[in-house]
Amino acid sequence: MVRRASAGQAELASRARAGIATMAGIIAVLYAIQVANMLTFGWLSLTFGIRPRDVTSLPDILTSPLVHDASSWNHLAANTLPLVVFGFLAFLAGLRQFLTAVALSWLASGVGVWLFGGSLFGHSVTVGASGVIFGLFGFLLVRGFFNRSWWQILLAIGLLLAYGSVLLGVLPTVGRGISWQAHLFGLAGGVVAALVMRPHRPRRAIS
Repeated sequence: MVRRASAGQAELASRARAGIATMAGIIAVLYAIQVANMLTFGWLSLTFGIRPRDVTSLPDILTSPLVHDASSWNHLAANTLPLVVFGFLAFLAGLRQFLTAVALSWLASGVGVWLFGGSLFGHSVTVGASGVIFGLFGFLLVRGFFNRSWWQILLAIGLLLAYGSVLLGVLPTVGRGISWQAHLFGLAGGVVAALVMRPHRPRRAIS
């Protein structure tokens, strides 16, 4: 029993170290891209951001979360803390769960923006990691219920108390220049990730 507990603690500590290193690397990449974007006066945003319903912009689903508004640091700065917090907590569940949550949030938010972003007749370019952030948040909020884990449910309650107000970002009334579509579809992607990664329990025989 003691050895099993020690092994579990050692694995958690190892994941924590890997999570810190991973999130530090991701943030470093995002800030390096932001510097390049500002030096090129937003060229990266225009080139790699999503242009809704433009077939040539479909590949930009894979790149838009890496780029942020080049007019100031505010966009990236606002995304940094929640990305680090949610990303680190998701990483504690293991690399596979972290990558699944990120991938499904990334794709869901991008597809949602491409299909429903902007206005029907206007032109817009959507960039930023907020869709992935909402996805990680959604993953952390619901996974405890799928996993039947009390500590994960308690963590979800704590996160909801601390960050619950961000869920208003999925509403169309969130504000001009903010992609609620990325938030909503990213959140949905995170919920799907939690569902996909839930442990599979053997079915009880019907007698």
